[in-house]
Amino acid sequence: MTSSIRRSFLKNLFLTSAGSLLFAGAALAQSSSGVLRVSAIPDEAPTELQRKFKPLGDYLAKATGLKVEFTPVTDYAASVEGLIQRKIDMVWFGGFTFVQANVRSKGQVTPLVQRAEDEKFRSVFITTQPGINKLEDLRGKTLSFGSESSTSGHLMPRSFLLGAKINPDTDLKRVAFSGAHDATVAAVAGGKVDAGALNISVWEKLVEAKKVDPKVVRVFYTTPGYYDYNWTVRSDMDPALKKKITDAFLALDDSTPQGREILELQRATRFVPTKTANYGAIEAAARNAGLLK
Repeated sequence: MTSSIRRSFLKNLFLTSAGSLLFAGAALAQSSSGVLRVSAIPDEAPTELQRKFKPLGDYLAKATGLKVEFTPVTDYAASVEGLIQRKIDMVWFGGFTFVQANVRSKGQVTPLVQRAEDEKFRSVFITTQPGINKLEDLRGKTLSFGSESSTSGHLMPRSFLLGAKINPDTDLKRVAFSGAHDATVAAVAGGKVDAGALNISVWEKLVEAKKVDPKVVRVFYTTPGYYDYNWTVRSDMDPALKKKITDAFLALDDSTPQGREILELQRATRFVPTKTANYGAIEAAARNAGLLK
C-alpha cells in the first residue's frame, strides 16, 4: 500500500469511526447523561406541581440511577414542544396534549403509563347560580374553561356541550380561559363567571382540603368517563430506560409508606400500562371540535 493510499485509507477510517462514535454518543446521552428531565402540563399552580412531584422524582431517581430534574413550563404548548425538541425527556400529559404531541411529532412519542383512574376520567361543571342545574341552562351565561389545550378543562367539556346542542362560541354570553383547574374554581367562586368546567380530581382535592365550599360552589353536571392523563416519553428513548421507568410506576402500591405517599399525591390507586390507541376518541373529539391543527 503506497503512503498516499495509506493516508487516504486512514482518513476515511477515522471519519467513519468518528461518525459512528458521534451517533452512538447521541444515543447514549439519552440514557446515560446522568439526568432525566421531567415536566408536566401546568394544570395547577407551579408550587403544587413541584410538591406533588418531589417524592415521585426521588423514587424514579433511585429506580433509574439518574438524577431526576423537574422543569416547570409556562403553558401546555411548551410541554409539547419541550418533549419534541428534546429539551425534556418525560412529560405528564393530559389526553389532548398527548394527542397534540403525537400528531406534532408524527408518532415519535410513546405513552408509558397512566393512573387506573385515567381509564375513565371525568370532568365536572360547577356554578354558584341557583338557576343553573343542567348543561342547557348555560345558554346566555358566562363560562370558564381551563387551558385551551386541557383535555378535562376544555376539550371534553366542550365536546359534551356540543353533544347537548350547545355551541359555547355562539350560545353562551362569554367564554373565558382561566389557564388552570384551580383558577377556574376561583373564577366561579369569585363571581367572575356563572359556571366553569374542570378536572374532577382537582375539584375533589380542593373540596377535601376545604379550599372550596361545595355548598356554595356546587357541581351541576359530571361527564361520562374518557381516557385522560399519562406519562409520555420520546419514542427514541433507550428501551432499557423506558422499561425501568415503566416498571417503577407499575411497582407502586400503598403497602409501603413511600408508595402510599406517591400514590396519594398523584391521586392514584395504582398505575397501569397505556398505549396510543387509547387516545383515539380524544383525537376524534379534538378534530370534531376544530381544536386539532
